[in-house]
Amino acid sequence: MAATKTATLNLRIDPVLKEAARIAAMKDHRSVANLVEILIRQHCEDKGIPIPEQQEMFGDNDG
Repeated sequence: MAATKTATLNLRIDPVLKEAARIAAMKDHRSVANLVEILIRQHCEDKGIPIPEQQEMFGDNDG
């Protein structure tokens, strides 16, 4: 299995929303970063925004 490339996203958020995200992530047994990724993927799917695979974006030929 090829390693997954990641990127850093720094943002400012209302502390109340940050705590809500932490609690939601904890209840789903996932990290806040993973929760945010899932929410972005769901939103894009709902809006018809395609998300290409990493191989398409970065030309990975490891597998």
